[in-house]
Amino acid sequence: MSIGPRLIFISLAFLAASSGWAQQLAPQLPPVEPPKPMPIPHSSQAPALRVTTTEVLVPTLVEKPDGEVLYGLKAKNFIVEDNGVAQKIHVQSEMDTAPVALVVAVELGGASVLEFGKLAKLGPLLELFLAAPGSEVALVGFDSTQYLIQDFTHSGGLVDEELKQLQPGDGGAAILDTVSYAVNLLQTQPQRYRRVLLLISERRDHGSKHTRPEQLLRQIGESDVLVLSVSFSPAEAEFTHDVQDSGEDRTMNMLSPVIMAVNAFKKNVTKEIAQLTGGEYMTFSGAKRFEQRVVDAAAHMRNRYLITFSPSDPTPGLHTIKVRTVQDYGARIVARTNYWIGSKAKSDP
Repeated sequence: MSIGPRLIFISLAFLAASSGWAQQLAPQLPPVEPPKPMPIPHSSQAPALRVTTTEVLVPTLVEKPDGEVLYGLKAKNFIVEDNGVAQKIHVQSEMDTAPVALVVAVELGGASVLEFGKLAKLGPLLELFLAAPGSEVALVGFDSTQYLIQDFTHSGGLVDEELKQLQPGDGGAAILDTVSYAVNLLQTQPQRYRRVLLLISERRDHGSKHTRPEQLLRQIGESDVLVLSVSFSPAEAEFTHDVQDSGEDRTMNMLSPVIMAVNAFKKNVTKEIAQLTGGEYMTFSGAKRFEQRVVDAAAHMRNRYLITFSPSDPTPGLHTIKVRTVQDYGARIVARTNYWIGSKAKSDP
């Protein structure tokens, strides 16, 4: 899943040119009427709290060194800790087979116009997410605001057509606002659906005005939405992380989990959100790499063990989850890392 090393000076040269290319391309495009802003759900459709003091869902991927999924594990093979305390868990006997409610959120702002050619070919790949009968998909575009380009539909073809005619937005990338709305949108769907957000964007937020990191941390911590992030500009992400490490990571070890998570949002919001939900964070540069990342995300979405537990300590606030196997299989474990218990948590209707 990791991306091999690249020549940094070539990557930086591309990144420096990207902004200029985007500015040159945008003015040549004919003016278009922007899509309508995404409607706010009615109060009667307010999202139900999916994580409660009675049950926490922990989607968990166990992947062997060769990339194959390790199947056949039972509850006795896992250890799940909530704030350091081992929990009594239940593992669903079968892998995730529920129909999927998928929101695809694609960035339209800034230099993302350079990725439109790849996004135009995304449509057929979405069928991998919609294989279960009854699955549905919605398409959201965003720059400094969010647009519901295609409401939930069982037809991937409608989304495919919209992806082929995306229009560039302004210079914003309001990722926090977009994830917040996408989570609300998903939570309005029937309980039987497995809720998934496929986020395709750069890694840093630019322009969110309505959602603070602390708010989003709680919102996704109270939901069961699985976030799969596919981000561009991977070379910049790795380079920036390396050259800007001035001891901040070491200092954060002494901070509270909430502050640590908020600080992580500032570094790479798409990666942190995916990890919080037990989802995947992947990067891409070329078209083939992008397509493979989407294929991998779809496969991993389904190949997760669904672990649940009732917290032994229902203290309100952010809880940290750690998942490991009793036996060391040398496997990569991808699981939810946090959840949130509200002071007045309520169960699903």
